[in-house]
Amino acid sequence: MAFRKAVKGTALVGGGAIATVFGLSQFSQYRNKHGALVQVEAVEGAPARKEHLPTREQQLLALQTSGEFDVLVIGGGATGCGCALDAATRGLKTALVERDDFSSGTSSRSTKLIHGGVRYLQKAIMNLDFEQYRMVKEALEERANLLQSAPHLSAPLPIMLPIYKWWQLPYYWVGIKLYDLVAGSQCLKSSYVLTKTRALELFPMLRRDKLVGAIVYYDGQHNDARMNLAIALTAARYGAATANYTEVRHLLKSADTGSGRQRVCGARCRDVITGKEFDVRAKCVINATGPFTDSIRKMDDQEVPNICQPSAGVHIVMPGYYSPDNMGLLDPATSDGRVIFFLPWEKMTIAGTTDSPTDVTSHPIPTEEDINFILSEVRNYLGADVEVRRGDVLAAWSGIRPLVTNPDSKDTQSLSRNHVVTVSNSGLITIAGGKWTTYRAMARDTVDAAVREHRLRAGSCKTMRLQLEGAQDWSPTLYIRLVQDYGLESEVS
Repeated sequence: MAFRKAVKGTALVGGGAIATVFGLSQFSQYRNKHGALVQVEAVEGAPARKEHLPTREQQLLALQTSGEFDVLVIGGGATGCGCALDAATRGLKTALVERDDFSSGTSSRSTKLIHGGVRYLQKAIMNLDFEQYRMVKEALEERANLLQSAPHLSAPLPIMLPIYKWWQLPYYWVGIKLYDLVAGSQCLKSSYVLTKTRALELFPMLRRDKLVGAIVYYDGQHNDARMNLAIALTAARYGAATANYTEVRHLLKSADTGSGRQRVCGARCRDVITGKEFDVRAKCVINATGPFTDSIRKMDDQEVPNICQPSAGVHIVMPGYYSPDNMGLLDPATSDGRVIFFLPWEKMTIAGTTDSPTDVTSHPIPTEEDINFILSEVRNYLGADVEVRRGDVLAAWSGIRPLVTNPDSKDTQSLSRNHVVTVSNSGLITIAGGKWTTYRAMARDTVDAAVREHRLRAGSCKTMRLQLEGAQDWSPTLYIRLVQDYGLESEVS
């Protein structure tokens, strides 16, 4: 009885907030619905896809012999590959170089979620911060687009939020319902409340004492490394010359005929495998190097101040029996105020993440302190009969988040919660910050800035609802044909 009263009372407690967010959400839905019609038509006007993907050798040859490119992108993570795809589908002659392998850095070391950010929505409402709300709204739109563009690499995932105090039930229920409401027609599935008994049936490892119930909401999950690679391959399909293991030695500059100012006009590159060096000339150079943003900016101008504030996010991998096969768990308030996810992944369980200052390095290593912190938080949510051991940590990784300060902001100490696109005096375009989910929107804003700054002849963005490599002719039952025709095991296919 008390359980029902708590849920019913929530409608009165959150009515005003829901009405406010509903109005903002409806306005955004109207705008995006009409914008989506244009985007669908724009996809049809994109350049023809190549039937065969070129080899790395062919791509390197194209970089060296194709003359001047319209756009040269530095960085083969999600954002860099997204910029290359965006530029290529607009008909721009596009090149991309990556020092290591595609997605070898931060883009393959995420929580594997495609999400809008429940905690950001909470801050937006509590602080009446429209910028936060706009960021969540955009991320939820991009979540829907990514799930549609790459259904073979992503899927909706139910995430449970266990409740251990009665007053938290209406509080969190309002917040999660607002999350659904902001997503509008792009809501994956409606959230719902579970009784204690039902919550334990779905997640039997949960700590039972004082458990009141649970709330389940939906976000997306994806294979981040393969998604990044699919974006790079799609860019190559549309004509971009992309090469991994190709590092930038320094930027090329030439005097502008009109103003006499030095302008960036390309980069001196080196094939890391063979050691061969060559120049790649371009009308516009985009710096999309994530945590290494400042190193490229200083190639342009040694005196420029750093804008990247690197933060380490550690995840650990544990045996699959630590979580159900098809449901994750969210700890919204850890002992130090962070958020911890506990998610099923490839028959295993991922737990993370942390958030601590770090130095920029190509191969960040998880610290024992961060690993033990995650294990401690996991113990708080699992039953006493489940012994969480250090020996159960099968693997761990650390990714560096490229948080940034906006150089155009008067308050240079404040970290940007969104992505930042800057243009240097010499015309170098830098994209920094943001999150995996919004890579497409980040790429769109970056190429828009490049087109304006360098007066490139290009149309509008064409990547909305553009299918990524591997999505064509894919179906949920495609694996059955692989099993039947080639004798593969189900897990392999």
